[in-house]
Amino acid sequence: MTDSEGLIAEIGQGLLIYLGIGPADDEAAAYHLAGRLANMRIFSDSVGRMNRSLLDVSAAALVVSQFTLFADLSHGHRPSFSAAGGPERARELCSLTVSALRLAGVNQVSEGRFGSHMQVESNNDGPVTIVVSSAEGPWQANCG
Repeated sequence: MTDSEGLIAEIGQGLLIYLGIGPADDEAAAYHLAGRLANMRIFSDSVGRMNRSLLDVSAAALVVSQFTLFADLSHGHRPSFSAAGGPERARELCSLTVSALRLAGVNQVSEGRFGSHMQVESNNDGPVTIVVSSAEGPWQANCG
């Protein structure tokens, strides 16, 4: 992942997590999400079944704040992002989610630069894309 200043972060095998924060999301949601992502059995085992977790395969996580997951196109062709959480709260909860992933045992956790225009490149192995939601909105994890 890069921005105008150059390389921000990169990982090998692991999860690319696009994280959208809604106005009702809180600390408990961040910890719950981190636990779900760390233990979600989506990596292949020796017979090719999705049966191993991020922790089982010692893979990495890359967290990218993505308010555009809250895009609403129900009123025309231009998306509205009014359902997304405010930027200061989103920054706090993104940082907390990164910390919670580390506390859950994920050894390598990297993150994007909050609010930056980033170029994200992903090489999905599968691809497997899973949306995990709180009561307020989506989190998207791409496995690759």
